[in-house]
Amino acid sequence: MIDTVIKGGQVVTPAGVGDWDIGLEGEKIAAVAMPGILPTEGVRLIDAAGRIVVPGGVEAHAHAAANVQPGARESVPGTPNAGPAVHSLGAIWGGTTTVVDFAPVPNEGDLAAGIHDYISVWQGQAYTDYTTHCIYRNSNTPDSIARFGELVAAGFPSVKIFTTNIRPPGASGTSLTPVGRIDNGRLYDLMQQITRHGGVLAVHGEDDELVMYNYLMAQQRGIWDWHNVHLIHSKDVEDFAFRNVVRMAERAGTGMYFVHVTAKDGLDVIAEARSNGQPVYGEVLTLALSFGAERYKEPDGMKYHTYPSLKPEEDRHSLWDGIMKSDLSFTATDSSFTTYLDKIEGKNVLDIRGGNVGIEIRMGVNYTEAVVKRGMSLERYADVTSTNAAKILGLYPRKGAIAVGSDADFAIIDPAVKKSLAMSDLHVRDYSPWEGWEVEGWPTTVILRGKVMVDDGQLLGDGNDGQLLLRKVDQSVLQRPVV
Repeated sequence: MIDTVIKGGQVVTPAGVGDWDIGLEGEKIAAVAMPGILPTEGVRLIDAAGRIVVPGGVEAHAHAAANVQPGARESVPGTPNAGPAVHSLGAIWGGTTTVVDFAPVPNEGDLAAGIHDYISVWQGQAYTDYTTHCIYRNSNTPDSIARFGELVAAGFPSVKIFTTNIRPPGASGTSLTPVGRIDNGRLYDLMQQITRHGGVLAVHGEDDELVMYNYLMAQQRGIWDWHNVHLIHSKDVEDFAFRNVVRMAERAGTGMYFVHVTAKDGLDVIAEARSNGQPVYGEVLTLALSFGAERYKEPDGMKYHTYPSLKPEEDRHSLWDGIMKSDLSFTATDSSFTTYLDKIEGKNVLDIRGGNVGIEIRMGVNYTEAVVKRGMSLERYADVTSTNAAKILGLYPRKGAIAVGSDADFAIIDPAVKKSLAMSDLHVRDYSPWEGWEVEGWPTTVILRGKVMVDDGQLLGDGNDGQLLLRKVDQSVLQRPVV
């Protein structure tokens, strides 16, 4: 029996946009109907008049659990990176209702139990639903790679790999070095397992040898200040790595996507592969859509950085072309953030720290920049903020859709909101690269599985509301580019 009706909104569904009412039964969507059909007596009414109702956002790239593990990095003592509670709090305030984290795959014992143990820190700390990618690295044994099917059976079908160590091994402050790159031998073996068991591969693609040589040359040439980081993690290193991985995936028949595409060079590799029918997808960060590498030269320009790096302005425009069309499939944040003092602590290309605080602003800023300024359709907006990530990662149609049977997850956007973002508008940490950003339209009501979590400036949910999601990827996503 329908217990809640969302009335009067402009609703974005898989069938298009319309002035429909939505009926909820508990945690699920029970009806999408013409106005006047659903009951109004004896039900909770949510007035969405004048607003836009889209699926709750899906954040496919957040590093949260790692930040509360023993030994997690603190550049400035007492200022750790945000854990699950802070990530999910920012997400829910901003209209994102599902967050995907990362967990390393152990070599021994029950692999799935190891993943569950690693992400157990989300329990009681989740304002959103959550799940995780599994990370394989050079330290993983051939046996653990051969057992990948156990993780798929347990509901964890997506794998993240790094083709670079990010920074020179053993360098101070290398928070990502323990995760580590994966060599081509292990990667090709892993790809074959992913294909065999119906998983999907997520790739941080940079050519490791060139990255490390760039660090060496930066020392010798005196370009060691932080604002040269884009010369280390350059367009070339993206291009070379992308081409290598795409070729390997083609041979192995593996469905995959590149995380945080930053340059036209990488985008061109993805477009070429997709034009050949290869199931290759691309993720782009709201950070890279918003800022170019010239921002690094500001006195506190470190606040704009996450790895690989921002690129020149012409690449930023190319990324917008990619997401406005179909060469890039969805936006994300690579969320892993700390306080302002910690963020600006690193003053050179080695110590500059990654991660950004964009998880709260992603839905709102994307609406302003894509829909209002560039004319993106509301259907495409829902795709790039929710639906496509849900499809690629095996969450659809439970997540990413306003449809009968889907979870009742919504971000209700008020297009009348027009303001310059202030820190008082945001709810996590003490800085934001988007402070002062002019926005037009913002999520004002956020619903997770039928529960109103945020409404009219009030937080109504808590950390016990989020649930762990287990997934299975639809095989059509892995056969050809479908989003």
